[in-house]
Amino acid sequence: MKKSLYILGQLSDRDVQWMISVGKKERLKSGTTLIEQGKQSNKLYIVLEGEFVVMMGGKAVTQLGVGEIIGEMSFVDSRPPSATVNVSEEAVLFSVLRSELTDKLSEDIGMAARFYRAIAVFLADRLRTSNQSLGGEEGQVLDEDNEQEDELDLDVLDNVHLAGARFEEILKRMSLTPFS
Repeated sequence: MKKSLYILGQLSDRDVQWMISVGKKERLKSGTTLIEQGKQSNKLYIVLEGEFVVMMGGKAVTQLGVGEIIGEMSFVDSRPPSATVNVSEEAVLFSVLRSELTDKLSEDIGMAARFYRAIAVFLADRLRTSNQSLGGEEGQVLDEDNEQEDELDLDVLDNVHLAGARFEEILKRMSLTPFS
């Protein structure tokens, strides 16, 4: 759920309401390919239910679950996806067409700034996490200045309650039961 905290926590309530107004609910069966490596994706997805496996070179590299956002990289660079994303457990997604979101971001500079900042903060966190796992943390002294792998950025923590409420609003509007 960490990725949705970054994105939904940075957007305003009005931004999220706009996304809800244009977004759609999609149900996918296990085994369905959501994103295929090398083929451009035309949607941004938020996982509402289910699980996905991310494959690179025929190898599973990670799993994605509820609250994850899929397809955000295509808003940062125009290259096609470098991984395939398959449904591993029947899933429900909230999707927004890339063309609609791109049009909105070009019209609404405030939303664009919040959206791209959220993606940048998330990608910075992903890079730090990757660097920590590659850099060998053995013998590293833990202190308050060293962020742990699952620890959220302080800017994100400030908006966690907003992100959670916004995620629950999406669930509610898509006729799914919010978490208790």
